[in-house]
Amino acid sequence: MKEQIKRILTIQKSAFLGVWTAPLLIVVLYETGVFSKGIHQGNAQMEYIFQCVGILLTIGLIPFALRIFNLNLVKRIKELPLQRALKSYQIWSDVRICLLFVPAMLNLSFYYITLSTTNLFCAAMALIATLFCVPSENRIKNELDLPEEINE
Repeated sequence: MKEQIKRILTIQKSAFLGVWTAPLLIVVLYETGVFSKGIHQGNAQMEYIFQCVGILLTIGLIPFALRIFNLNLVKRIKELPLQRALKSYQIWSDVRICLLFVPAMLNLSFYYITLSTTNLFCAAMALIATLFCVPSENRIKNELDLPEEINE
């Protein structure tokens, strides 16, 4: 079981790192001129559409991602046998981080397309929300109510 927890932790850490690396890659690509920025700058209609989509994604997915994980943890995952609970925990952790990744990446892309800071703030909010999902062994044990000392 300790090995399975370490494997889950490794997967979660790599997903968390990916969520922070991908936006940095997008910033580098736009800032170095690989992608052209400001394509729809000054186009009020497109700016409005991108802002509305970005804001709706942000205010919809951030609370949903954080709440759905907690609900599943309390009502479903803790009721499963340990092996299935660990597998389900990993799946729902991945779902949560993906749901936070979507508004971060889309809003960052929308920012560079329109150069509207509204989308930049929404991307920052989504990335900050991922800090509530920082993986650690103690976190897994606490959320699944496992004993501190786990011996194989």
